[in-house]
Amino acid sequence: MSGPDTATGNRALMLEEPLLFEIGHSETTGVDFDFAAKLDLAGVDQPTPPTPAPANRLGDFERSDPIGLPGLTEPETVRHYTRLSRQNYAIDLGLFPLGSCTMKHNPRLNEKVARMPGFADVHPLQPVDTVRGALEVVNELAFWLIKLTGMHSVAMSPKAGAHGELCGILCIRAALEARGDARKVILVPESAHGTNPATAAFAGYEIEDIPANSDGRVDFEALKNRLGPDVAGVMITNPSTLGLFERDLKAISDAVHEAGGFVYCDGANFNAIVGKVRPGDLGVDAMHINLHKTFSTPHGGGGPGSGPVVLSEALSPFAPLPYTSRTKDGVVHLVEEEDAESFAKEHFGGPLQHFGRMTAFHGQMGMFTRALTYILSHGADGLRQVAEDAVLNANYILRSLEDVLDAPFAHSGPCMHEALFSDKGFGEGLSTLDLAKGLIDEGFHPMTMYFPLVVHGAMLVEPTETESKAALDQFILALRSVAERAKAGDETLKTAPFYAPRRRLDETQAARKPVLAYKDQGAPSGTPVASEIGGR
Repeated sequence: MSGPDTATGNRALMLEEPLLFEIGHSETTGVDFDFAAKLDLAGVDQPTPPTPAPANRLGDFERSDPIGLPGLTEPETVRHYTRLSRQNYAIDLGLFPLGSCTMKHNPRLNEKVARMPGFADVHPLQPVDTVRGALEVVNELAFWLIKLTGMHSVAMSPKAGAHGELCGILCIRAALEARGDARKVILVPESAHGTNPATAAFAGYEIEDIPANSDGRVDFEALKNRLGPDVAGVMITNPSTLGLFERDLKAISDAVHEAGGFVYCDGANFNAIVGKVRPGDLGVDAMHINLHKTFSTPHGGGGPGSGPVVLSEALSPFAPLPYTSRTKDGVVHLVEEEDAESFAKEHFGGPLQHFGRMTAFHGQMGMFTRALTYILSHGADGLRQVAEDAVLNANYILRSLEDVLDAPFAHSGPCMHEALFSDKGFGEGLSTLDLAKGLIDEGFHPMTMYFPLVVHGAMLVEPTETESKAALDQFILALRSVAERAKAGDETLKTAPFYAPRRRLDETQAARKPVLAYKDQGAPSGTPVASEIGGR
């Protein structure tokens, strides 16, 4: 039974929040700019008026039209954004089951270290001699990334996973060009991340799909039969987006190398095998590592991210600048163009063949400090446990729900970091989207929906290693309840959620005809329209 409507529209601590333009007005301001104002209180000394504002020096650049933005006081502004933040779901509120995205707890120790002086305030244009400590951190993290992956070197500058993919593919292209080999095709299994074919195409390659077998893994025979002198390499995600470990990866790598190509491994899911498997031992030539996933640096909202790329010995000479390198005197140096040749002779015995650089500066310092803190605080045994717990939690969810949700690859053996379900068996007219909306009412952010594309109505759930059994049990209870309603044909799911700050949107119209601007209906003609993304 629902209670009566409130006069304000608020529901206890769930506050109804208007837009900025409905709170303030363009004719008002939260700051008093009257320089001539005086206190007029009996018995109080009159203050000396402030120095008048300097004459306008903008010249022809002075604004001639109203800016069209509302003037708010500081309390109004703080309250507005605080109230909006209370309507967001966050990893600090509960389990965030986004499959393939690894939304896990960020240890506060990492945050404390990242805010230490010398790390938080380092500037990319500082003289190198003033950032030796920061370079030590970069070099130390690079060492452990190489150690954990069994690779030869690492490019630290890529800013995200897809950026790292591009770095690896450009290394492969540079290596092929160096030997005069004009190969044009990259093979991409259908279970790969969607950025893989996009990255290869961006680098100028033609893309060909490789099918999966009945177990959901790469069809090794189909891949082997397609190899030839036109194939530059294969981009393979391991563990894959189906939540499965590619157990034939070493055989795949051997076949690709024998045919003259290279193996790129999407390392976005490295958290499922860190401390357990070294990709270098499986014949991988290049692999990006999402620091924000495996090593728990902040994730979401488009950044900040970091995607270092570990490289095999065959690709190391082609890595982008800059590098960090420890010289014989024990000092870590930043290797740039001016000293790259001497570095190449010392480390590679020949001229440098780098393809250029990925970014203006070396990398994302805040992510480096967080990731290194995570690695050192866990140690070898702790990192192994990260993988083991991530896999254990995912399998617990898979086996706890496979009786009520279709799990298309449950027969393939244990899953890795994530469990994959489909909408098979739902009542007439009900879909994955309806289940997801019902899950919102249960207090959870929905899982990844409709991805991977090889499964109809896909639901990809990743619990990560940071969730307790109690948290998993609560999520399983909620998902089981909504799944049972979907299978029973519960029509109320079509209009869920009921208890969220907003009811269900028309998502088709929101995508095709988004309302991106607020227009004050009472504003005089000619007043600029102020934009607010996501306006109602």
